[in-house]
Amino acid sequence: MKLTYHGHSVVKIETNGKTIFIDPFITGNGATDLKADEVQVDVILLTHGHGDHVGDTVPLALRNNALVVAPFELATYLSWQGVNVHPMHIGGAHQFEFGKVKLTQAFHGSSYIDENKQIIYTGMPCGILFSAEGKTIYHAGDTALFSDMKLIGERNVIDVAFLPIGDNFTMGPEDAALAAEWLRAKTVVPIHYNTFPVIEQDPGQFISMLKAGVGKVLRPGESIEL
Repeated sequence: MKLTYHGHSVVKIETNGKTIFIDPFITGNGATDLKADEVQVDVILLTHGHGDHVGDTVPLALRNNALVVAPFELATYLSWQGVNVHPMHIGGAHQFEFGKVKLTQAFHGSSYIDENKQIIYTGMPCGILFSAEGKTIYHAGDTALFSDMKLIGERNVIDVAFLPIGDNFTMGPEDAALAAEWLRAKTVVPIHYNTFPVIEQDPGQFISMLKAGVGKVLRPGESIEL
């Protein structure tokens, strides 16, 4: 399995002959190394409906005939745009041919703002536990610190956890460091920082708060092989 970070909260997973993207915010993302019209994808996993996470989902899914897995309300909204979706919700898991997806809770918002400045509710935000090839990946999505992260860590052997550290909209570095301790992940990668001025953080400082050897900063385009 190969995991690649592409800036903000964009994570690519290559496993079982499939290319999977989590929260493919590419167009308008100054922190990414990707170009949307060059991306090939089989599956898109979404944590919530905000524009900096849904991003290029619709054009990518339509061009690649990709499956989109998302919380029910968001999946329904995307299906109205012709996207092939699989709706899920918090606490639920499903075994796909490419791996197992389970949605966890996240404490945040979830909505889409259309061209008429209407706010469309897109269901509860979530985190994602993805398992394949005997490995488990946790993408926390956008979230505050919450104590049930202890349960997630107790009930799952997490190989890599992607945790937001940007503060303001999500956990800051201190809370994310406590989350890392509770999750007991073998490797922790910071995400959702430095894309915008209000979420500027020093990822190296965050890594210094973790146990030795646990934290790993990935620059956009850098990968981890499991």
